[in-house]
Amino acid sequence: MEYLEKYNYWRTSETFDESTRQELERIKDDENEIKERFYKDLEFGTAGLRGVIGAGTNRMNKYTVTKATQGLANYIIKTGNQDKGVAIGFDSRHFSPEFSMWAALCLNANGIKTYRFDTLRPTPVLSFSVRELGCIAGIVVTASHNPPEYNGYKVYWQDGAQIVPPVDGEIIAEVNAITDYSEIKMMDLNEAIEKGLYNVIGEEIDTKYINTLKKLVLNPEIIKNNAKDLKIVYTPLHGTGNIPVQTILKELGFENVYVVPEQEQPDGDFPTVSYPNPEDPKAFELAIALAKNVDADIILANDPDADRLGVFVKNAKTGDYEMFTGNMSALFIAEYELSQKKEKGLLPENGAIITTIVSSDLTKAMAKEYNMKLFEVLTGFKWIGEKIKQFEQSNSYKYVFGFEESYGCLVGTHARDKDGIVAVMATCEAAAYYKSKGITCLEQMENIYKKYGYYKEGQIALTFKGIEGAEKIKEIMEKLRSNPPTELAGLKVLEFRDYQTNIVKDLRTGETHETGLPKSNVLYFDLENSSWCCARPSGTEPKIKFYCGVCTDSEEKSIEKLNALKEHWGNI
Repeated sequence: MEYLEKYNYWRTSETFDESTRQELERIKDDENEIKERFYKDLEFGTAGLRGVIGAGTNRMNKYTVTKATQGLANYIIKTGNQDKGVAIGFDSRHFSPEFSMWAALCLNANGIKTYRFDTLRPTPVLSFSVRELGCIAGIVVTASHNPPEYNGYKVYWQDGAQIVPPVDGEIIAEVNAITDYSEIKMMDLNEAIEKGLYNVIGEEIDTKYINTLKKLVLNPEIIKNNAKDLKIVYTPLHGTGNIPVQTILKELGFENVYVVPEQEQPDGDFPTVSYPNPEDPKAFELAIALAKNVDADIILANDPDADRLGVFVKNAKTGDYEMFTGNMSALFIAEYELSQKKEKGLLPENGAIITTIVSSDLTKAMAKEYNMKLFEVLTGFKWIGEKIKQFEQSNSYKYVFGFEESYGCLVGTHARDKDGIVAVMATCEAAAYYKSKGITCLEQMENIYKKYGYYKEGQIALTFKGIEGAEKIKEIMEKLRSNPPTELAGLKVLEFRDYQTNIVKDLRTGETHETGLPKSNVLYFDLENSSWCCARPSGTEPKIKFYCGVCTDSEEKSIEKLNALKEHWGNI
């Protein structure tokens, strides 16, 4: 069916409600808008859905959300797991409560019990609740750090991690098999409650979650004795992190926590930022102003679903606040966790660190220092969650720490996704510890570089929107794949990895071998002089991303080298 046929069907069919038909009627003279909304179905990818909110097959709405849910329900029933139930959470975005409710009622109509949070919650709390409640699956309605016009829908499996093969492909097949929206089952809320199918998750899970996090603290006495000396500015960026962050910090004894008042309340418009992303320095403007006013040591920001953490720290020499990258903040936590566990005799002999192929190579040096096994996985925290599950099933390694460069890490195994709340807690604990030693966070980061080398990483993201943009991204990737460069910014390419074709080629010898990881549309260039680059299309935004990493014996050399690589990709 062509996009105009789909449009007319949605605009006139009684399958769709009156508000949907009216919304589509208003664009009847705008063919470009009709085409964008209907030229394809919003893809249920390997983690779920993400797209612009609105009526149409290529939009986030009641029908695309419940179609995905019906497919999930069909899969759960086929596997005989309908009695275990599904946990459902949502964030502060527009239509998040509605989408989560419709998903619950669709599952209920299929005879599947649901446990839905009564109000917005962070994504890691949903992951925790799946495990705590013994559910077969979980759903969280969020578009993470995307602009306000977006929403999304992520599916988790019974281990608390996002779905991975073969489960993801089998669920996708069930979703794609639904060709008629009239096949989607729905139930009235009152009926679902009467039948015991619809259940509400309240504060009992929050309490268990907070108590679980508190058990991960390594130096409670340090916090007790020094927390009053540490000044923390925090912003939830209008999202879900405010209550759990304030709760955990207060219960641990941190007294000087200043929440950015303009960004404290949940708001799907994200009115104080153009882009609610803790990776973007612009999102910190209000927080920095508050930090200067109260003379804060550290500034912390979660994204709207609170799985990521952004960090600024004070430069004691200049009085300015400097940003940690996602690699820096994660490795700041990792060095603290590993060094303190070593000092206390808590490091397991079979300990493991898990990171992604586009994250800092400093991790390799750190793993060697602490005699940890390092595992590299594809981009996406679901692969880290999958690795933790494999460790537990095989009783092979003990998970110690995991992170990805996109501002997400996990201390502990209470959740199986990146956890911005535990990251706040661990960062504040580490900051208090180092302050008790007369060391600022920035000085400690410098100590890490002096110890391991000046590892620097960066990223260039090029945006190409719409149908033409998708083709442009495809064209760039195919050109790099079919004719890989032998040199990047004056550095020779030593090895080329194509994770889509599962081939690694040594450009010096011509020898090839397999990547050892699942297939993915990712290209990796291992360069001379401890440098590397990687190219991949974003899975959630109309962007192609280029990652770079270098290491030298000085910060100045590393910055110069990194900038040359970033400039190369910026001019592609």
